[in-house]
Amino acid sequence: MFEDLRGKRVLVTGASSGLGAHFVALLAGQGAEVVAAARRLDRLSALARACEGLPGTVSPLALDVASVAAIEAGLAEASAAMGGLDVLINNAGVAEPERALDLSEAQWDAHLDVNLKGCFFAAQAAARIMAKQDGGGAIVNIASILGERVAISVAPYAAAKAGLIQLTKALALEWARHKVRVNALAPGYVITDLNRDFFETEPGQALIKRIPMRRAADLGDLDGALLLLCADASRFMTGSVIAVDGGHLVSGL
Repeated sequence: MFEDLRGKRVLVTGASSGLGAHFVALLAGQGAEVVAAARRLDRLSALARACEGLPGTVSPLALDVASVAAIEAGLAEASAAMGGLDVLINNAGVAEPERALDLSEAQWDAHLDVNLKGCFFAAQAAARIMAKQDGGGAIVNIASILGERVAISVAPYAAAKAGLIQLTKALALEWARHKVRVNALAPGYVITDLNRDFFETEPGQALIKRIPMRRAADLGDLDGALLLLCADASRFMTGSVIAVDGGHLVSGL
């Protein structure tokens, strides 16, 4: 789809399952050299084996984005192994529904540490590498439509994703002079192995009926937007937030 992705050096966080694992395979399928990073090294190794035979390569990297020291060490290791870094997909995240009245400090911290703080320090570590390269680089933050509209029982997740959207714009402004582009992808509800059964239930079907296109997204529905933000085709885009949600954000109140 985007020939210039062939040979690009990419790191994907939160790559052991769901969106992250899909993005790894997608980019390797375009010929990119991909480091798949997450806490579960066993799952990453299985993913790397599953991607054998694709035009690109996949290498696993154990990385906990809740630790700034681990982020800095992991990005340095990946960059050294690949000889640089062209693209960071900031995908790692946690989401554990809880009513705001019952939310604990530990639950709040877990959401903000991974979904916002971890994304910032991963972006910072990547940008420090990219800024030294002639071609700069691209950072894609995986936000959510819950960063722009809210639902019940997701207060810390929504707050973190709203912060990530604004952080995307702030970093885009600061780092444009270094040829480091920072954009965000904001998915709506996406069917994965973890939520597939829920969307078959009556509450799940009721949620889908609120989406103007009357369906949740498949993982492949994110491909075009993700590849665009990684590729040189978006070379004059920075600070942009692309929603892929079947019209959910513009649905009637």
